[in-house]
Amino acid sequence: MRFSTGAPLLAAVASVILPATAERILQSTSLNSCQKDSGFTASLFNVVYSPSEGKAHVNISAISTIEATVLFDLDITVYGYSFIRTTIDPCKINLAGFCPMGAGKLGDPFALDIPPESTAGIPSIAYDFPDLDAKVKIYINATDGDRAGQSVACIEAAVSNGQTVDLVGVKWASAVVAGLALASSALLSGLGHTNAASHVAANALSLTSYFQAQAMIGLVGIPLPPVVQSWTQDFQWSMGIINVGWMERIFTWYQRSTGGTASTLITQVDTLATVSVDVQKRALDLASRGIAMLPRSVVEHGSSLMKRINVQTDYGSYVVYGIQRVAFRAGIESTNLFLTGLVFFYIVMFLTALCVLAFKGICELATKQGWLKGDTFLDFRNGWRTVLKGILFRMSLIGHPPITILAFWEFTQNDSPAIMVLAVFFLLIINAVLAWAAYKVIRIAHRSVALHRNPAYILFSDPQTLNKWGFLYIQFRASAYYFIVPVLGYTVVKAVFIAFAQNAGLVQAIAFILIEAGALIAAVVLRPWMDKKTNSFNIAICVVNFLNAIFLLIFTDVFDQPGLVTGVVGVVLWILNAVCTLVLLLMLIITTGIVIFHGNPDSRYQFMADDRTSFMKSQSQLATTTELDALAMTARGEKPGFSGLDLDDDEDSNPRDSLYRGHGSGSDSARTSHHAPSHYAAPHSPVDPINRTASPLSPAGGVKVPSSPSPWQRGAGYDQ
Repeated sequence: MRFSTGAPLLAAVASVILPATAERILQSTSLNSCQKDSGFTASLFNVVYSPSEGKAHVNISAISTIEATVLFDLDITVYGYSFIRTTIDPCKINLAGFCPMGAGKLGDPFALDIPPESTAGIPSIAYDFPDLDAKVKIYINATDGDRAGQSVACIEAAVSNGQTVDLVGVKWASAVVAGLALASSALLSGLGHTNAASHVAANALSLTSYFQAQAMIGLVGIPLPPVVQSWTQDFQWSMGIINVGWMERIFTWYQRSTGGTASTLITQVDTLATVSVDVQKRALDLASRGIAMLPRSVVEHGSSLMKRINVQTDYGSYVVYGIQRVAFRAGIESTNLFLTGLVFFYIVMFLTALCVLAFKGICELATKQGWLKGDTFLDFRNGWRTVLKGILFRMSLIGHPPITILAFWEFTQNDSPAIMVLAVFFLLIINAVLAWAAYKVIRIAHRSVALHRNPAYILFSDPQTLNKWGFLYIQFRASAYYFIVPVLGYTVVKAVFIAFAQNAGLVQAIAFILIEAGALIAAVVLRPWMDKKTNSFNIAICVVNFLNAIFLLIFTDVFDQPGLVTGVVGVVLWILNAVCTLVLLLMLIITTGIVIFHGNPDSRYQFMADDRTSFMKSQSQLATTTELDALAMTARGEKPGFSGLDLDDDEDSNPRDSLYRGHGSGSDSARTSHHAPSHYAAPHSPVDPINRTASPLSPAGGVKVPSSPSPWQRGAGYDQ
């Protein structure tokens, strides 16, 4: 086929779909076959129409096997609504090469002149609305020969206008706000405003989890409307999916050097411009193409796990969906995706540790130079190692969803033996660490209940426990310390369905509905977070996540709804999540700003009903010594001059038995048991009831001389 044969067909398509408005564009990046044994196929198709020029610039690589007189049945849809259906006779409009149509190849770029009157019927909103969901489908019907009256080819092109909600500004804004909120909570905690810090941290963690939930929507193997794809792409940074060119080159080298075969899809599209990629949008699109759309192996294995290679059609173009769709839109080869997420997670961990060490050094220098008072950040400076451990644990909690999802998905990809080993190792490590931490929290809470009939006592009075393990329970009320276990289970279950059901969109949608419904019911019934405002914040997120799951079920086309319904639901999902994200971001920004610049940040929050503030002394309470302070100390069984016990190092024995266990003489044991706290009351003495080793600096009764006057050490009433 000569240029003159292909140009009129493309002109016929462009003349109907492209309105003329100055300084605007309409474009299409793939021409796909929509029937089996189509006589016209294209492995590369790129069209950009500029109304200011009145031309459409075309780059195509196509093959035609049709030799007959034909008619064009043209159908144009916007958001699933068909607003133009017409039949074009190429002989009546003198389309050279199509009357009759001949066989041949088309493979060089060219430009087409588009008359302005041909584009006058399309509304101008098509140029401005972001992520336009428009499609042109043409059936080429033979009017003579053996296949007279039959469709000999079907082609369709998705049309966009270059406007999108996939914006760098949204990514940076969401990431910076979440990061600054977490940093602010750490700063407030270091200054001793623990109550305010816990509220800010709880909201920041919830918002980050919401960002990750939106990113997970983009990772499912369900066909998504363009606006949903773009919106969810804004939050893939929370999954570690960030494109850095030199890092991607290193990952490709590593994969090849360890026995893998790297994907080259991004290179073929961006650099060589030799293939087109169809980013799956609708279930109807894939179904209508049928067997011709997918390789034989995929058809034969049905819903079995997808192999590592990208899906390639019989005519040379590619189809991406699910996790591969996210990787393609991010400009990352699918074979590099796991390493990208893994490396960025540990880069953040390393930078966080570096910032903590730098802050420690700055505080020490400022104190020596007299720039800071000696008691400023004193608790952090004395216990910075424990604080660092707690911060890294918290970062592990944030990194748990991306590492789990990508590691599970890597099991289905097998990019290289070495990468498979990394996936197994880091999946086990992060889940084992968080499982161990959850076990420790539950164990400590059980001991606190056994000794004091209140889980908040040890969880919040012992500074080492709070700083090291508090990331798992401080956002919950004391009696809901266990809620971190269902939260971790929620993440793992979602990761399993996202990673292993990429070819079963309906299964993913139903699973998401059940999972999110369970999360919403648990949040509403149990209300496990620390106070009413935090519960409302998180319940609102659960409601939106549940609605998103319902929308995913609609996108699977299981209800066989009109395409217009799917298009409208996609816009509704975008608007709903955009509004929710904006409101949550503003709430977090305003709340954090007010807290930071308030003279007494802790006073902005009511004391929680779980009595944690009776045990967890904040800076505002330590500023003065009043009669109420003395009463609180008496109620907790504290005496001035004694330090707390680090119950992180608990033993497997019964805590009641440990009350009377000592390592000294019989008289010493008697004295120790005399001061031991009872099961029904707070301890009345700082004598260590679980004195495992006798300190050479301790008196005979086991009382340890305090090593630091820090108020954090007045918490539990035990010796360390």
